Amino acid sequence: MNEEIKQKFCREFGSDRVLLEEPMKRHTTFRIGGPAEVFVMPGNLEEVQRILEICRTEDLPYFILGNGSNLLVSDKGYQGVVVQLYRNFGQIRVEDSRIHAQAGALLSGIAAAAREASLTGFEFAGGIPGTLGGAVVMNAGAYGGEMKDIVKSVRLMDTDGNILDFTNEQMEFSYRRSILSRTDYIVLSAQIELENGSYDEIKATMADFTQRRVTKQPLSLPSAGSTFKRPEGHFAAKLIDDSGLRGLTLRGAQVSEKHCGFVVNLGNAKAKDILDLMYIVKSTVKSKYG
Repeated sequence: MNEEIKQKFCREFGSDRVLLEEPMKRHTTFRIGGPAEVFVMPGNLEEVQRILEICRTEDLPYFILGNGSNLLVSDKGYQGVVVQLYRNFGQIRVEDSRIHAQAGALLSGIAAAAREASLTGFEFAGGIPGTLGGAVVMNAGAYGGEMKDIVKSVRLMDTDGNILDFTNEQMEFSYRRSILSRTDYIVLSAQIELENGSYDEIKATMADFTQRRVTKQPLSLPSAGSTFKRPEGHFAAKLIDDSGLRGLTLRGAQVSEKHCGFVVNLGNAKAKDILDLMYIVKSTVKSKYG
């Protein structure tokens, strides 16, 4: 990307919301990733549309980023525009038993809003360290709950900047997938349908889930959370542990000693270290258990 185009982003959106050659390791929970040529943080719908328009006109690749909590970025970085829908795009509004939230809203923030309104159904997501947009894309879930259980509708944008409203059924939710897994639609916001509940019970459930995470998961080390999909009828962590891979270390990457389903960054891991270790884990489990 030439310097003139980079400066165009700075002029249009302000130097405080456009970063050039920004290290992506600052924006992923893995703390891994080389520089993005342009890193832009839009604050409203019109700015997202304008960014896509520039990318179309200049033939620039772009990537939509939330909290970077389920993402491994190449050590070479990203040759294009990273569009972060996060703090500037994270409004949350409670209306009766529904919560309207923008894509950049943290799940923890939505869970807190639900708790304060005595709305139950979102407790499972309160400890997932991501944004609503990312959670909708991959139908995030934990402790028996999934986004598909509570999302009533989703507002999307296509690559031409057109706005689309999809129902829960149109989202085609399945295990860690949705229609967004195979399309270029961008999540702008969603309506979440919950039920009236007891504030004390909701608070207790969230505290219980938090305690379970702290006790069982390696939260003190950078990671992208649970790394492997659960094969039907099995648990990924148990298969990995039974394969003798607990604590396996490859350069800066390690199969967590605390929870074998996590690959963690010991402090200086490269993207290649993580990928190579993931391959070893997958191929070992495949050879032992099919």
